[in-house]
Amino acid sequence: MGEMRYRKLGKWGLKVSEISLGAWVTFGDVVKDKETVREIVKIAYEGGVNFFDNADVYARGLAEEIMGEVLKEFPRHTLVLSTKAYWPMSEDPNDRGLSRKHLLESVTKSLKRLKTDYVDLFFAHRYDPEVPMEESVYAMHTIVEKGYALYWGTSEWPAPRIAEAVAFAKANGLHPPIVEQPQYSMLYRERVENEILPEAERFGLGLVVWSPLAQGMLTGKYDEGIPEDSRFARYDQFRARYLTEENRKKVLKLKEVAEELGLTRTQLALAWVLRLPGISSAITGATRPEQIRESLGAAGVDLPKEALEKIEAILRDEV
Repeated sequence: MGEMRYRKLGKWGLKVSEISLGAWVTFGDVVKDKETVREIVKIAYEGGVNFFDNADVYARGLAEEIMGEVLKEFPRHTLVLSTKAYWPMSEDPNDRGLSRKHLLESVTKSLKRLKTDYVDLFFAHRYDPEVPMEESVYAMHTIVEKGYALYWGTSEWPAPRIAEAVAFAKANGLHPPIVEQPQYSMLYRERVENEILPEAERFGLGLVVWSPLAQGMLTGKYDEGIPEDSRFARYDQFRARYLTEENRKKVLKLKEVAEELGLTRTQLALAWVLRLPGISSAITGATRPEQIRESLGAAGVDLPKEALEKIEAILRDEV
């Protein structure tokens, strides 16, 4: 296992572990057993993970509560915590979106659930076309000024809207977004490589990417079909998106490349995402301790040029 490395978020001073742990799978989706969560988090933390990503909507607040409970065992300054707001949290018309009202109320509720005085990063969990950019950016600026969050960012925003937010913040002396959280993996790459990365680099934003394993497709777990307790058994949308015959063949071919390097396919997929200096961290999920152990094996791995060329040929169907 390599040594965990830490990368700056774009041009900004905050450093995050190149492998991080996201709460959607661990805390929000399946695992409700606190002891399992505690063990997963402990392995991650001891393996050098400092960035733990969450959102209010994961299990409707429960993910934040469980994470807050477990992470209070570690010194706060050693953690980079994030949460997000946008998705509806109730039927109330104002309990959603990126209005000033919802953002300020959300962040204070999240801090209570996380049992902390501040988060390091607060994400706008989607772009909200119903709210003027000036309202959302000013609200995020207030949240940073009040110390509820140290920085703010965007998640799954279109590139032109990120550019607009940065331009508006700069023109008005406000805190700009410093990080974007898009989906990115070997099987979902065009949007980040063609649209998001060039803008992020222009403005000095870091990227922390989710689903680097394409919802588990890249691990080889689905080589022979769909295991009963798997995510593809539970979620039609992910199965429809990733479980194609073409993808299955690619994932099987990647096995050889991984084995030549002494890696698993999970580790290969994570190291591949991190080959780009513009990507600050790959956010992984884990439902079992051995999964986080395996992901940590991608820390500090630099893929050789020949391996990258082989992977490219497989992904482009040239093999």
